[in-house]
Amino acid sequence: MKITPVLIVEEIERSLAFWIDRMGFAKTAEVPEGDRLGFAILGRDGAELMLQTFESVRKDAPQFAPKAGSNSVGLFVEVEDFADILKRLEGYAIALPERTTFYGMREIGVFEPSGHTVVFAARISS
Repeated sequence: MKITPVLIVEEIERSLAFWIDRMGFAKTAEVPEGDRLGFAILGRDGAELMLQTFESVRKDAPQFAPKAGSNSVGLFVEVEDFADILKRLEGYAIALPERTTFYGMREIGVFEPSGHTVVFAARISS
């Protein structure tokens, strides 16, 4: 089984600046919607993330449109190289300052451009 999150966003291009330019993901597929993107798949280190616009959801699956964006989803992204994440987030607004948790993780959290919560975490070596 594989679960891939789909973030519903107003504008994919704004999110691409964060996920590709800042976080190092690559765009592996895209579907245009007029003069903009309606859908995109991103990948990095075996992880996959999909982005879809509200407008695309309304056209593709109208039964989901009333709920699109009303259910909050937060991403918990476990990484190996926490120092790399800190470097990539330099100059970006931090919502959850770096911390060490009781469950053995080093974490930092942000809101990506569409407002979704993203917490990056690395297991602390024992």
